[in-house]
Amino acid sequence: MQESVRRLLPFAAIAVVAIAAPLLFPDYRTQMALLWVMVIFALTWDVVGGQMGYNSFGNVFFFGVGMYACAVVQRDAGLGYYTGLAVGVAIGTALAVLAAAAIGAGLLGLRGHYFAIGTLGLGIAAAEIAASWDYIGAGAGLVTPVFPGDIQDRTLFYYWLCLIVAVITFFTLRWLYAGRFGLAINAIRDDEDKAEAMGLRTTRYKTVAWCISALFLGMTGGLVGNMTGFI
Repeated sequence: MQESVRRLLPFAAIAVVAIAAPLLFPDYRTQMALLWVMVIFALTWDVVGGQMGYNSFGNVFFFGVGMYACAVVQRDAGLGYYTGLAVGVAIGTALAVLAAAAIGAGLLGLRGHYFAIGTLGLGIAAAEIAASWDYIGAGAGLVTPVFPGDIQDRTLFYYWLCLIVAVITFFTLRWLYAGRFGLAINAIRDDEDKAEAMGLRTTRYKTVAWCISALFLGMTGGLVGNMTGFI
C-alpha cells in the first residue's frame, strides 16, 4: 500500500501544479500551454528516437500538417468556432497519420544516419512547399478564426486542451510500452537484424510507431495554430 502511494505522489504533485498554475499566474498561460506542447513533442519523439532507436528530425512535419489542415477546415467549412475546431483537429490528425503511414512505408526502410538525414530533408521540403503554396497562405501566413470570447478565456481554454492532450499522450504511450508493442520496438532498437530473423515484421512496427507519433502531433498542431492565432 505504501509503495503504491509513493508511486502516485509524483503524479499527484504534477497534477496539483498543472491545475493551480494557470489560475495563479494568468499572464503566463500561453507560455505554460507551450510547455505542455514541448512535453508532447518529447514524448512523441521518444517513441521512434528513444524506444525504437531511430533518430527522427521530421516529426515537426506532422505537427505542421495538423496545424494547417485544421486552420483550412475552419476557414472553408463555414462552421461555428468550436465545431470547426473539433472537425479541423480531427481532420488534421487523420491527415498527419495518413502522411506518416504513406511516407514511413518507404522512408523507414532506411537505417541509422540515412534515416535521420531523410527525415531532416522531409521537414525542410515541407517548409519550402508551405512557403510557396498560396492556398495555405504561402509566405504571408494564415490567420486562424478569432476566438469568440475574452483573450483570458482563450488562453485558459487552450491551456486546458494542451494539458489534456499531454496527459492522454503520456498514459497512452505508457500503456503501449507495457505490452507487445513496447517489446517489439525495443527489440528493433537493440538488434533489428536479429528481430527480423526471429520473424518480427520490423517495417510494420516502425511505421505504426511513426503513425502514433503523428497522431498526437497532428492533434497538437491544430490546437497551437488556434492558440497563437497565426501560422
